[in-house]
Amino acid sequence: MIVVTGGAGFIGGNFVLDWLAGRDEPVINLDKLTYAGNMETLATLRDDPRHIFVKGDIGDSALVGELLVRHQPRAIINFAAESHVDRSISSPEDFIQTNIVGTFRLLEAVRAYWNSLPSPASGRGAGGEGVDQAAFRFLHVSTDEVYGSLAPGEAAFTETHRYEPNSPYSASKAASDHLVRAYHHTYGLPVLTTNCSNNYGPCHFPEKLIPLMIVNALAGKPLPVYGDGMQVRDWLYVKDHCSAIRRVLEAGKSGEVYNVGGWNEKPNIAIVNIVCDLLDELRPRSDGKHYREQISYVKDRPGHDRRYAIDAGKIQRELGWTPAETFETGIRKTVLWYLAHAEWVAHVQSGVYRDWVDAHYAGVTAA
Repeated sequence: MIVVTGGAGFIGGNFVLDWLAGRDEPVINLDKLTYAGNMETLATLRDDPRHIFVKGDIGDSALVGELLVRHQPRAIINFAAESHVDRSISSPEDFIQTNIVGTFRLLEAVRAYWNSLPSPASGRGAGGEGVDQAAFRFLHVSTDEVYGSLAPGEAAFTETHRYEPNSPYSASKAASDHLVRAYHHTYGLPVLTTNCSNNYGPCHFPEKLIPLMIVNALAGKPLPVYGDGMQVRDWLYVKDHCSAIRRVLEAGKSGEVYNVGGWNEKPNIAIVNIVCDLLDELRPRSDGKHYREQISYVKDRPGHDRRYAIDAGKIQRELGWTPAETFETGIRKTVLWYLAHAEWVAHVQSGVYRDWVDAHYAGVTAA
């Protein structure tokens, strides 16, 4: 059994779906169900006994401790985080509380649980599943934004690149990474950390660039592009990210960091143009005009990093992982998914979904 935190969010939800599509090992899914947590993403698992959902906060030490003792997982994968840069600029406190304080409290609960597990020498596993201290893993999912900004032509981020976060979001994630590292070196906790590039794909809350462009374009709204649109990002299809995390959990070396990227560096304006062109093909405007005509340049974001680029060579060399999707195949799948799931988008953007969450999950605090 594994525990996934933040498993109703974009990446976490995709991970849970992919995990249970390929194996029978159950998942305890702990999610606070904030605005970006969406149980509709996990609708196919509603009656699946392998998926045990718990509404709760990683900062709730008593709840997390109870779950760990009761279910005796062999691994914990921590996706739980506040993740939107714009929101971190306007409301940084939520990011400090979840990404730093929450990670600290989660680590403390995990450390207590890990210390309770038998050592390999004892010859007994917890819960009859063979879980011992050596077999257990805590995998922390992080971001390339902790490394700061790259100049044009500068070599891509490797795992040894200096941390230089430039937003409250990236600073909070950098702090959480440092805590995870410290718990390994100080207490011996067997940890793994992944730092990924920009994810895209199905079930992405429509505040991030790609889903926002799709949703706004279809609604006839402006497509806001910060500054000159030449900020460069590396793009990673979310299903590829999920496969990388599974591989790191399976074969990663305790205490190591693995960068996960898609080898797809593109400026933001190029991404927007590609989305517009796909929509022209797949869902043409009724007036015959092109979606590119909706592009609107807006004032740049404060402290906007100019370029991120991930060097994913280590995970390829040491663990044999490479992405399955090119950007061209992944973005087409993504646009097609949003075209086929207009109801999902409408629900997450309205009070209907929030009312449904409150009605169905208000009392779900333990499993």
